[in-house]
Parts: sequence; C-alpha cells; structure tokens
Amino acid sequence: MRRGDPVSAPSPTTHADEAAQLVAAETLYRLAAALFGYPLAETQQALESGRLHEALAPAWQTLTGEPWPELPASPDLTALELGYMSTFVHGQRGKPRVPLVASAYHDLVGGQTPGNFLLNVQAFYRHFDLQPAQGDEGHADEPDHLVAMLEFSALLCHLEHQALLAGRDTAPYQRAQRDFIARYLGPLLTAIRERFNAERLRTLDPTLAHLIDVLPRWASKQQAALASRVGPCPPPRSASDHSDHEISPLWD
Repeated sequence: MRRGDPVSAPSPTTHADEAAQLVAAETLYRLAAALFGYPLAETQQALESGRLHEALAPAWQTLTGEPWPELPASPDLTALELGYMSTFVHGQRGKPRVPLVASAYHDLVGGQTPGNFLLNVQAFYRHFDLQPAQGDEGHADEPDHLVAMLEFSALLCHLEHQALLAGRDTAPYQRAQRDFIARYLGPLLTAIRERFNAERLRTLDPTLAHLIDVLPRWASKQQAALASRVGPCPPPRSASDHSDHEISPLWD
C-alpha cells in the first residue's frame, strides 16, 4: 500500500447479517437438541439421507465461515441407539459414562446443593414463561439436561430474531444468552467433551461425536461476541436471591 492510500474499514454488520446469524444459531441449537435426544427412526433417516447435513452445513458455514464435514451415518437405527446408550445412558455402577445433565458433574455445581443449582437454571426458564416438561413431553425434572439447555438457547435466538425484525431492543435477549452460555451451557458442553475424550468411546454416531468436539469452542466464541456487545457476564446470584423483580431489569 502506498503512503496516503485510504485504509479500508471492516464492513459493518448489517440488519440482514444479524438476522442470518440468529437464524443459523437457532438452527444449530435445534438440530443439536434433536441429535442429543434419544435416537428416533426419523433421526437415523435424516442422517442416512443427508437431510440433516443439508440443514446443518449452511448454518455452520454462516456462523463460523467453515464447512461442516461430510460424515458417515450410523449403519442403522440399532447402531445409533447402541452408540447413544453406551455413551450417555449406561456405565459403571449404573452411572452414564458421559452424563448429559450438568448436576452430574461436581465441578459444575460449584459447591451448591443440587436443588439450588437447578433453581438457578430454572430461573432463566421461568423468566421467559417456560414450564418444565411433563411425562413424555421432554426431560421432566431435568432442567439442566443438555437437550433442555439447547432448546432454551434456540428459543432465545428466536425471540431475539423476532425483536430485530420488529425493530425492538434485542439487548435483553443477548444478555440472557450471554449469561446462560457463560454459566450453564458452555461449562456443560466443555465437561461433556472432556469426559467423552477421556472415555475414548468409538461407538457414537460420527455427527454426534463431532458436535461434542466443536460445540464448546463455538459456544465460547458466541458468548464472547455477546459480551462484546452488551458487556461481560455479571457474577451469578444464589437461588435464594432470585426474584422476578430482580431479574427483570437485567433481561427486560
């Protein structure tokens, strides 16, 4: 560059760019939630036919600028189920080798009682008028299950997208996403990856195994990007300190 040549500035993020990022993040969260749920015939069919890759790859490209790899599907539903069960359900002394609930990891609870830890997670859901799933609706009594956390994160992206399209303030949803990733989703994803790598399991479906590997890094970058826009995550309060009145100024 010659002296005096203008320096090109990075292109500002446009309204359309923000919308595309939110749609992609919601898609990633929802697909990941479906995959980490108990395997269904529809899941196996989506993996075998390539429909899941067709939905996941564009979202990942939009979010990271990187291609999603072409990965082989489990041979059949039985293999998908066996890999899932041997990884996330069965293990020594009746405990899963790789738990999908945060309260199963001592370091994540951080000295809280399991009840207080779950109350803190539920405070996020309650603020957005979400009720715990009952019976076969989902993971009853497991608000700290990875599937529940991924579905909640998808909802926050959806709500932010709606606010963006309507010209309303998106910061409350960004703060909620920032805090939820920093306190709960990010640490759980990291704990799952560490446990999975330590167990050296090889029977899990390749797409699930790849998600375990890449989601923690992506979530960390997502949290950092949100913090750069709406400020750092404040220190958590105890469950006894939470009330709708106290939470509302932060997320409303």
